[in-house]
Amino acid sequence: MEFSYDSEQVALREAVHGLLTRAYGGDQRRAVTAKDPGFDEGTWGRLAEMGVLGLPFAEADGGMGAGPVEVSIVAEEVGRVLAPEPFVAAVVLAGGLVSDVGTAAQRSEVLSALAEGTLVPAFAHPEPGSRWEPTARSVTATADGGGWTLTGVKEPVPHGARADLLVVSAAVEGATRLFLVQGDAAGLTRTGYRTHDGTRAAKVEFDGTPAELLGEGDADRAAAIEKAQARARVAYAHEALGAMETALTTTAEYLRTRKQFGVTLNKFQALTFRAADMYVSLELARSTVLWATLAVDADGDVVTAADRARLQVSRASRHLGKEAIQLHGGIGMTAEYKIGHYTSRLTAIDHLLGDGDWALARLAATVGDHETVDPLS
Repeated sequence: MEFSYDSEQVALREAVHGLLTRAYGGDQRRAVTAKDPGFDEGTWGRLAEMGVLGLPFAEADGGMGAGPVEVSIVAEEVGRVLAPEPFVAAVVLAGGLVSDVGTAAQRSEVLSALAEGTLVPAFAHPEPGSRWEPTARSVTATADGGGWTLTGVKEPVPHGARADLLVVSAAVEGATRLFLVQGDAAGLTRTGYRTHDGTRAAKVEFDGTPAELLGEGDADRAAAIEKAQARARVAYAHEALGAMETALTTTAEYLRTRKQFGVTLNKFQALTFRAADMYVSLELARSTVLWATLAVDADGDVVTAADRARLQVSRASRHLGKEAIQLHGGIGMTAEYKIGHYTSRLTAIDHLLGDGDWALARLAATVGDHETVDPLS
């Protein structure tokens, strides 16, 4: 099986790498994340000009018609420099749901604007007290004449305060449906705040807020939400790979240059062994995530593949983040040095859409579905 990128994919990686490195190669990220909306609107617009924001969408909907491999390339470059732009949240998750469920008119309107960089959507799904289920509970939708109104609270909603359009899950007669809510809708209250990794989230409250049904019919959208979240988990796994690779290379360079007792730290065998263990964790996670990406590309069992990738990335990111800080010594604990920010972002990714322990519990629950292999046969 061919795992190398073709010429167009290499060109995409180099273009995105160049753009994001110029934008966040130094201390720019700290300045950008210190003020709302937590990312650079100019960089978001330049990503749109490159066609990045329309990558996974059909050409008929204003997109590029690319596959999950191209999405993974962008996500890794985002993670490599900790770019705070909401690529996965807006494009892969919110945009993916509109692409999967929306009518032709909704897809054309929303996805073309997203691809052009003039619209930032967010998926408002988590509810206080929920634990990454694909269903809605406390937010309810009520038919109101020819339309709908929503009531309830969603939190946390990544980039929910900045979003121009909210894709909202709501309970309707025991089923979960999806709705579109404009950012300036009546009865909508959004309270944004900064998260520990420098990005943004919001508490979103609906009080008789007018909404448009996403798609047609009265089908339960829980399965569509589950699948979209799984694709997003794989994309976030690639973002984590980019962050972990930078954390490893930064740590290795520190060991090669920092001196103690008159010699560089890489002369101490115990420290070199720890760095080697970090590399093993990264490569094991990479192989699992690449396999999951192929499952997404083949439209296979995306949910299980995403759970396996999430579990492996969760373990690897915790290992690499912890070791990177410890091998840097005291400077690794300072806010002025970047390695702690990488660990913070890896921790945030681990808790987006389900953490490693949650993925492990889901996988363990299916063990009985597999045949027993006799090692002596």
